Amino acid sequence: MKTEVLIIGAGLTGLLLGYRLKKERISFRIIESRNRIGGRIHTVNSANETPIEMGATWLSTQHQELLLLLKELKTPVFEQFMDGIALFESLSTAPPQPIQLPKNQQPSYRVKGGTHTIINVLGKHLDPEELILNEKIKTINYTSKDGFTLHSENQKYLSKKVISTLPPMLLVNAIQFSPALPEEIVTIANKTHTWMGDSIKFGLSYSTPFWKEKNYSGTVFSNVGPITELYDHSNYENDRYALKGFLQSNIYTDTKENRTSKVVNQLQKLFGAEASTYLKYEESVWRNESETFVPAAHFVLPHQNNGHSLYQTPIYNKNLYIGGAETALQFGGYMEGAIRSAQSIYQKLKKQ
Repeated sequence: MKTEVLIIGAGLTGLLLGYRLKKERISFRIIESRNRIGGRIHTVNSANETPIEMGATWLSTQHQELLLLLKELKTPVFEQFMDGIALFESLSTAPPQPIQLPKNQQPSYRVKGGTHTIINVLGKHLDPEELILNEKIKTINYTSKDGFTLHSENQKYLSKKVISTLPPMLLVNAIQFSPALPEEIVTIANKTHTWMGDSIKFGLSYSTPFWKEKNYSGTVFSNVGPITELYDHSNYENDRYALKGFLQSNIYTDTKENRTSKVVNQLQKLFGAEASTYLKYEESVWRNESETFVPAAHFVLPHQNNGHSLYQTPIYNKNLYIGGAETALQFGGYMEGAIRSAQSIYQKLKKQ
């Protein structure tokens, strides 16, 4: 189990790094604690094979590196459907307010086939021995003579260089280092926001797009809840139909059954009785995902310390890189940030 580069995490940053390193014939392994690749990119096939995003979903024309990667991987995008009436709930005592969204707003885009298409294409370039699932790194030891020794529960790995793509707060709390990480790194990591960590995403699949038939766009903004945002989530071919959005983060302690009931009640209020004829309800409470989220000791603002300068320089004699979406200098937390982090580390490795 010896390699030149060991990558912790098979999300977008880790898989793209592996994809790039393979073209350079640099030996590597990717170690992933989940039983799947993708990390916070997670598309589930709901009823009737309807793809619903539980994680990263949208991109825009600002996300140039992501668009270049999608072109390289021959993966097309399509515009988020926003035509028709949007609804705004300002008060629980007032009816939903119809709004006509302006036509000249900057569009958002989604990936044809689901965001996991990017992940699956990158994953197909890896050999079986280059990607190890269901393996959680517990300890990392470093010496200038021998490099890194990493231990999981059942295996030992040796590597010259290590790249973490975990959210920084998870990294410093889930893995024990010897010698210890610099105190300033630990301090900043514990104050670095984990994007999506406090989000609850949900979606419902339907047999028909009843909202479109009533000239609703499927877009909802609400101060009432539990739904705070909602969007049409029909697929590129427009033959699989869904609504998808976000729930108030403070209802994570509810049961799934209670959240489902509250969501359906709100949708009936917004769109009528047809909203209850859903095929299947899907959700992801990211706060409960131990491979992504650890609770912070103090309140952390969205994007706080994303792209911090301490993440830009490798440590342990420039052999340990702290990467991932939160470490990118721009677009921290987003898919664009994940790609920029991978590109930056890849260029540094090539120069060594």
